[in-house]
Amino acid sequence: MSDRNRTTQRPPTGPWVIDTRDLGRRPGSSRGYHRKFEATGDVGMVDVIGIPSGAEVEFDVLLESVVEGVLVTGTVSGPTVGECSRCLDPLSGEVEVRVTELFAYPDSATEASTDEDEVSRLVDDLLDLEPVARDTIVLTLPAAPLCTPDCPGLCVECGEKLADLGPDHGHEKIDPRWAALQGRFGEAGNNSEEN
Repeated sequence: MSDRNRTTQRPPTGPWVIDTRDLGRRPGSSRGYHRKFEATGDVGMVDVIGIPSGAEVEFDVLLESVVEGVLVTGTVSGPTVGECSRCLDPLSGEVEVRVTELFAYPDSATEASTDEDEVSRLVDDLLDLEPVARDTIVLTLPAAPLCTPDCPGLCVECGEKLADLGPDHGHEKIDPRWAALQGRFGEAGNNSEEN
């Protein structure tokens, strides 16, 4: 028995966990799983978009017994929330990702031919889809989501949404080299206009 097999891992628990004992280890046998559940933590959440805690997540997967372990293929889907990376307006939508992952048996040939973090492993005949789903969702979601492809963003001067301000919006800019003179002549200019 290798040292890696001796490491004590706690069996995974939760709605993402599937017990593969009823599938058996005979290559070619398969079984489908369809589950809907409430996300207990943010799934695939990056800074500005992801599946929030409490949202309904659904997975529809097929487990196939192969020589080295259990091959999981299927989809994971759920609602997304976030904000536009330019104007900060709230966004909502749906994400559906395709997952394909081999969960290796502890005593398979992958034990000697791969590093521990290269291949997912079965723990007490249980497989946990959550890490695979999270990684796949994060890679699918946009790094900088937009409310519209041509969102102009916010005004750098006042912070208002440019789409609401109109084309004639602007701010008077004074050359900093002349700012001291404006203070002196601005007051004199105002006095002469009053006279």
